[in-house]
Amino acid sequence: MTRLDKFFGIIAVLLLSACASNNEVAEVRRFNEPRFDNMAPIELNVSKIEIVSEFTPSFTRPNVEHLFPVSIEKTARIWATDRLEAVDFASNRVAEFIIKDASVTEEEVKASQLFYKDSLKYRATLSVVLKISSDNGQSSAQTSIEAWRELTMPIDTSIENKEKYWNEMVQKLFEEFNVRMEQNINQYLNMYVKNNNTVYEY
Repeated sequence: MTRLDKFFGIIAVLLLSACASNNEVAEVRRFNEPRFDNMAPIELNVSKIEIVSEFTPSFTRPNVEHLFPVSIEKTARIWATDRLEAVDFASNRVAEFIIKDASVTEEEVKASQLFYKDSLKYRATLSVVLKISSDNGQSSAQTSIEAWRELTMPIDTSIENKEKYWNEMVQKLFEEFNVRMEQNINQYLNMYVKNNNTVYEY
């Protein structure tokens, strides 16, 4: 083999290694956070919307939200960005979208019968407060919601299947959250929703 042949052989190996590395990077993001920008925004009579997270992952079990391919906290931020819109820039009111909890816990459940497999039980919790206040700091109104879902799978489930089920869990959590949060806003903050003339009796 000539030096030129060796040179091209080395280049080929490097190119193959680069392609493999790129594929591995692409494989890491098999799942993406859901988007809500295909829905009509909820127009609020406020000058701006602030997104705040008070949730801090512990990175220790039983909390496992950091293992999920799709982040509940990040998805909550995306929801607020996609669905909430400030439309009264002359107002002295500000809307705060506060993420209180975006956790997932894991619990090992022993099989109740002989020869049955143990299982893992996951609980995802999303707790959010939407508060509308005047610029002098006095709270005008707020609504809160806590959405959760649970999922159980065999303890020997592969990581690939775990991520698939976790992703579906988050998707369903936000399907519920999206519906309930919009209902809460229209019911409890209806006076701050543009063109909302609905009157609720309590």
